[in-house]
Amino acid sequence: MRIVDIREKTVSIASPIANAYIDFSKMTCSVVAVVTDVIRDGKPVIGYGFNSNGRYGQGALMRDRFLARITEADPDTLIDHENNNLDPFAIWKTLMTNEKPGGHGERSVAVGTIDMAVWDAVAKIEGKPLYRLLADRYRDGVADDKVWVYAAGGYYYPGKDQTKLKAEMQSYLDRGYDVVKMKIGAVPLDEDIRRIEAVLEVVGDGRRLAVDANGRFDLKTAIAYAEAIKPYNLFWYEEIGDPLDYALQAELANHYELPMATGENLFSHQDARNLLRHGGMRPDRDYLQFDCALSYGLVEYMRTLKVMEEMGWSSRRVVPHGGHQMSLNIAAGLHLGGNESYPDVFQPFGGFADGIRVENGYVGLPDIPGVGFEAKSALYAVMRELGEG
Repeated sequence: MRIVDIREKTVSIASPIANAYIDFSKMTCSVVAVVTDVIRDGKPVIGYGFNSNGRYGQGALMRDRFLARITEADPDTLIDHENNNLDPFAIWKTLMTNEKPGGHGERSVAVGTIDMAVWDAVAKIEGKPLYRLLADRYRDGVADDKVWVYAAGGYYYPGKDQTKLKAEMQSYLDRGYDVVKMKIGAVPLDEDIRRIEAVLEVVGDGRRLAVDANGRFDLKTAIAYAEAIKPYNLFWYEEIGDPLDYALQAELANHYELPMATGENLFSHQDARNLLRHGGMRPDRDYLQFDCALSYGLVEYMRTLKVMEEMGWSSRRVVPHGGHQMSLNIAAGLHLGGNESYPDVFQPFGGFADGIRVENGYVGLPDIPGVGFEAKSALYAVMRELGEG
């Protein structure tokens, strides 16, 4: 049993949309195929992965350092002999050989993308959906058969007035979502308040609307928004300041007693620990949004969940960023609180398996081995071209 090849392709997920910090007109992501010599149904098992939106494709970094570390390693050192499978932890350790600690920038995305493909291969070799494999190995077989999801949208783009914003949010409700999310911070406060009030006309209750500033605000602006939105009793107030400004996050807790969310731009268990130590996050109401595809993958994600447990946080307070099937499997298999969803943008990577509907805010998973990419036809077409081409 061995990995015979690892391939990467950088693809465009460009869209004429923007949040408070960046536009996505030139956004890319990496697709990875891990080809093994294991045969199932007459074909080699191929694991697939990709990185979440917001961080660009990492093909150059993979080819420069990471891919060769796997293909040049002694294959026996990458095997989980107890389970007769690939060993994601040994593979992760090999990927990180000669990497200094700290500096969790672009390399965390490169490793996270490869790690996703490795876990997809592991679950396929074992013949189980990934969420079931995770539950069997790490939660005594207890998995969630459905996962709470919310619809992320409300981006800014030219010509998008309140009528179009309201129509977008209504479309999410019509598709079975109970909670929606919109961007704030790219226009003045009074204009954002009008946008929020327009969406509230559609969803009817502040607890069905989350807002996301994408790290844009300084403390003064963060507090001004907090005071302005407080009467609406929103689902959460997300990523208010720079992701590493723990002092800002902690101070904001003195001004905003309602739920907040952050963490999608923290890429290691050490960063997660610092957020929980110094960021004033409250385990009874706040949410953590760590994204495995951006933060060294599931191997590191398990360390992050362990840190949370040691610091008194329930895994149910984690609702990962990214809107992808990998996080959906982790949520179902490791007892997380839900998952982000992109019903319309970042296609074909956003969204879930074909034919699985959102019902009352929850979505199920396909009963096929691996992450389930093969059950999302438009996405699998991109992956298959890389893996089998």
